[in-house]
Amino acid sequence: MELGIGIGWRPEIADAVEELPGVDWVEVVAENICPGHLPAALTRLRSRGTRIIPHGVSLGLGGADRPSEQRLADLAERATALGAPLVTEHIAFVRAGGVLTASPQLEAGHLLPVPRTWDALKVLCENVRIAQDSLPVPLALENIAALISWPDEELTEGQFLAELVDRTGVGLLIDVANLHTNHVNRGEHPVKALDELPVEAIAYVHVAGGIERDGIWHDTHAHPVTQPVLDILSALRDRVTPPGVLLERDDDFPPAEELAAELTAIRTTVGAGTAPAGRGAGANEPGGARPQERGGADPGARERLALGQAALLSALVAGTPTPEGFDSRRLRVQSRALAAKRADVVAKVAPELPEILGRGYRDAFLAYAKTRPMRAGYRRDALDFAEQLLIAGRPEDETARGLLTRWWEERAAPHPPRRATRLVRAARAALTRR
Repeated sequence: MELGIGIGWRPEIADAVEELPGVDWVEVVAENICPGHLPAALTRLRSRGTRIIPHGVSLGLGGADRPSEQRLADLAERATALGAPLVTEHIAFVRAGGVLTASPQLEAGHLLPVPRTWDALKVLCENVRIAQDSLPVPLALENIAALISWPDEELTEGQFLAELVDRTGVGLLIDVANLHTNHVNRGEHPVKALDELPVEAIAYVHVAGGIERDGIWHDTHAHPVTQPVLDILSALRDRVTPPGVLLERDDDFPPAEELAAELTAIRTTVGAGTAPAGRGAGANEPGGARPQERGGADPGARERLALGQAALLSALVAGTPTPEGFDSRRLRVQSRALAAKRADVVAKVAPELPEILGRGYRDAFLAYAKTRPMRAGYRRDALDFAEQLLIAGRPEDETARGLLTRWWEERAAPHPPRRATRLVRAARAALTRR
């Protein structure tokens, strides 16, 4: 399936995407759209024949638990609503704990790496098969960027992905920026990974920007694409013609002209050189035969994986000791990054909080995050943060505390008032303060 050159659709650049020349398709974060109320800009793109692919971030197929039936149903609904030719997710875990460990379930709010072991591979393959059976279109999975490495890994990234494809027939979404990140942070050479990959299984490719600080590469999706990332794309292009290549940008959005220039650089890189004989996406075509399955994960494998992932996530978000074999310095860096991301995302999903708290918002949230792991997503996190502030008698400013109390009460109620009601109340409060 030929996709061409695409860009990640985000509300902040919706107008620019409609006007950018040479955009053949777009990708949307699946969890950020409602099938019955698609943004008008997406509806217009679809009416023009632009393909739209939902990209999930919350399934956690690399986790010890079997994937949630509800999350799979939601992803399937979005694929159908968008008329998508495939859906994509990540080879990662995003939550840990729960029944398998007899401990509270913790949410990472981020994509965390799966150990490249035979146990973890068996669990992942079984989870992937469950997902494939639940989705109306083919599935492709993305390699993630990582700062930390699991001890005692048994496979390289390329070998792990090759085994995954061989056992499940799943497609691959190869992120060349993530290969660069893992090269800088974990010493994994991208050319070796490309040599070991089953490139014929590639459904499409991600390209994104980042920045290096203190010898660590941060995959920000908020900076321009660098030449080393384009070089990896070129090396991939020497091995296979990727069916599609997509530019990701999630923050600090530049003017449309800069986005267009990055798309041109990607198009030039993909078009350079002599086309290789093979083409990608062979394993991802609808209706393609699935390779012979090699048995499911035994309960022991799930339990061992669950314990390891719970210990790691607890160290990252709850301040428990560093699990044996992990680099404690790297874990501290990752822990700070997770807390900072929580603060940023909560500020987006609940913009009233930084408005009410002003400059004190970030410090207050980071202090809260040190002792309060996220347990049920960012919106619940915002409510819990506000509740903890109010219990502590904060903020000290009486007016701000009153606004925060009202904000929390309206959203924590069993049946929160509609947005129009909240706006009327806010207007009345503003008049009262005059």
